[in-house]
Amino acid sequence: MWRHRLRTGLTIAGIAVAIVSFGLLRTVVDSWYAGAELSSSGRLITRSEASLSFSLPVTYGERIRRLPGVTGVTWANWFGGIYINDKNFFPQFAIDDSSYFKLYPEFIVPADQLSAFQSDRRGVIVGRKTANKYHFKIGDTVPLIGTVYPGNWVFTVRGIYTGADDKVDESQFLLHWNYVNETIKTVLPSMADRGSLFISNISNPAQAATMSASIDSLFRNSLAETRTETQKAFQLGFIAMVDTVLVAIQTVAYVVILIIMAVMANTMAMAARERMREYATLKALGFGDAFVFMLILGESLSIAVAGGVLGIVLTFPLSRAFFSATRDLFLVFEVTSFTLMQQLGSAVFIGLIAAIAPAFNSRRISIVDGLRAVT
Repeated sequence: MWRHRLRTGLTIAGIAVAIVSFGLLRTVVDSWYAGAELSSSGRLITRSEASLSFSLPVTYGERIRRLPGVTGVTWANWFGGIYINDKNFFPQFAIDDSSYFKLYPEFIVPADQLSAFQSDRRGVIVGRKTANKYHFKIGDTVPLIGTVYPGNWVFTVRGIYTGADDKVDESQFLLHWNYVNETIKTVLPSMADRGSLFISNISNPAQAATMSASIDSLFRNSLAETRTETQKAFQLGFIAMVDTVLVAIQTVAYVVILIIMAVMANTMAMAARERMREYATLKALGFGDAFVFMLILGESLSIAVAGGVLGIVLTFPLSRAFFSATRDLFLVFEVTSFTLMQQLGSAVFIGLIAAIAPAFNSRRISIVDGLRAVT
């Protein structure tokens, strides 16, 4: 391995870069699905059958609440305001303040802040991540330019919520649906008394499919039919919109491995060609073809695994740095044990494939031809 130290070192470095790239790309794909995987299994989302852009009468909430097996209902509307300019994006929802946080216990709000929010029609509760990013503090005023609901809106930060764990979304900006509804009645009456999403808690998550069908049957053949699904299925619907991009990322991850495999194969072919006389000498001394085969295979695997282990070690600090730079894109960004297994497996695969051709060529070379070889 160390006869040509520069070549071996560069090969190990190249494999390490490929393994790091593979790990990061795989983690990007996993992170897109992480939010859906962490969703509550006992929470259903009801929306318009036609499209998310169509709202539903808020009276639907009371009808859903009366169904056996439903333990709680709330609703939310996408607000979509602009803070200062288009670059300052954070999710904003007009919520029912009396029921929303009961259905989202993972949003931790201090009791005094929740009380202050509920008593102030213009109050808002902001996620810790958004508050930190824009330096919002309790009592600050936040002006928004309405898009879905036109006009200039001014809100006051009355609370900052934190997640029950580090996998909870802390980016939301939650305001009073009642305040928005009363204001919009004077401007666009057709948009009043309506909700975009109805969120239901059910007592038995195993009955999610049955409960979803029961909810949708309530509004079948009405002017506003519904589509109900689990929170996980709802979020996977959004992920499906970028499914082509995710497939492209996965394809690039595997192409990187194929490229470095070709480089490794070339390295091993050069090394084996240079040592034909040595392999012939070993055979003349009585060592069999299998011994020479294992020498080449062992060298190839050693180089590949060394590069793979280095790549795996570097994946952790680089993934943390990547997550710090892209916190607005991903809820979580964790390198899973399955990804680590894929990285190590890819390194071993590279070593095996790269050794096949030179190892079999060494078996075909006779002792006489090998000793005549000029290196």
